[in-house]
Amino acid sequence: MKGYKLIIFDWDGTLMDSVAKIVECMQQAAVECEMQTPSAEQVGNIIGISLHPAVAQLFGIDDAAQIEAIVAAYKQAYVAKDQSPCPMFAGATGLLRALHTNGQQLAVATGKARRGLDRAWQHTATGEYFVASRTACEAQSKPSSDMLEQLLAETGFGVHEAVMIGDTVYDMQMAQQLGMDRIGVTYGVHDAQRLQAHLPVAVVDSVPELHRFLMG
Repeated sequence: MKGYKLIIFDWDGTLMDSVAKIVECMQQAAVECEMQTPSAEQVGNIIGISLHPAVAQLFGIDDAAQIEAIVAAYKQAYVAKDQSPCPMFAGATGLLRALHTNGQQLAVATGKARRGLDRAWQHTATGEYFVASRTACEAQSKPSSDMLEQLLAETGFGVHEAVMIGDTVYDMQMAQQLGMDRIGVTYGVHDAQRLQAHLPVAVVDSVPELHRFLMG
């Protein structure tokens, strides 16, 4: 296995088991805003994109005020209506600890807002493992490669020294645009066939399998 110096993780669906909560809160927002309630599969298809473009795509709308209303309802549902923190996938914290101990530099590229990522780090006590991060507040939405370009610039690593790990085609696309190696995980949102279409160096079905691959 190639010895990557910078390992970049997506968050939701890759490290944190939050997909079910995202689906439920988006469906609540749809009901509150009198929109047609999307299916779990439909919501899953936009997870990973930054919230505003995700809402526009999910509901097929372009009215800024309508999008903002749904975003606000979603945020209220996610933060105020459900205070239970989402768990990390089994083995994910151990993987981060092992990589950190092994000397790899770790980063996050996520469609979450900065406040959401910081809250997740606080709940899981994992923020200390990461040297850099980019959220929807600081970069263009996936599948733009902007997040990855910013992370490379901040850390000083070259594109061939890094790898992007994620559960959606948006993660694969953003890395593919740069020529960065990428690893797909199938335990989040998108299946192996969709991930494989973007020529990852590996597709894994569990965190332990990802651990074995990264640690050689």
